[in-house]
Amino acid sequence: MTLGEKLRYLREVEGTLRGLGRELSQLEVCRLIEKELGKSISQSYLSQIESGARPHLTNSTRMLLARFFKVHPGYLVDDPEGFQNELMSDVGALEDKLDLWLVGGAERFRRDPELHHALLSVARHSDSRRCIILIGAILENPGLAERLMEVLKPSSTNGRRRS
Repeated sequence: MTLGEKLRYLREVEGTLRGLGRELSQLEVCRLIEKELGKSISQSYLSQIESGARPHLTNSTRMLLARFFKVHPGYLVDDPEGFQNELMSDVGALEDKLDLWLVGGAERFRRDPELHHALLSVARHSDSRRCIILIGAILENPGLAERLMEVLKPSSTNGRRRS
C-alpha cells in the first residue's frame, strides 16, 4: 500500500469513527489538525501526498499526521514490494489494525444498527483488544452472556437466544 493510499484510508476510517458516515475531506483533516493539535498542514500538501506527487513526508509532518490519526509514525510510509501487513508483531500496530478491521466490519454491517454501533464502540475503545478478549471470556462462562443481555439490553432479548 502506498503512502497516499494509506492517507485516503485513514481519512475514511477517521470520518467513520467521528460518526460522519463518510470519509473526512482533506480540508476537514487540515482544519481538525489545526483545531485539535494547534499545528497546520495545507490541503494542497495532503493532495500532493495522496496523489503520489510528493512521495515522502518530512518527519514533522509524519509525526503530526500520526498523532492526528492515532497510528504509529512508521505506518506512514510506502510499504515495500511484497510487504505482508499480517505479519506485524508490534502490539500498538496490532491494536491499530484491529481497530481498522472493526471499523471495516461495522461498515459491512451498516444495515444492522445494533451490530454496527457495537463494532464501532469496540473500535473507539482505547484497548479494543481487551474488549474482544473480555467478550471471549464472557462467552466461555455458561449463561453469562444471556444474563448480561437481560440486564443490559432487556428489549433486545425478546425471545431471541444469544450465544
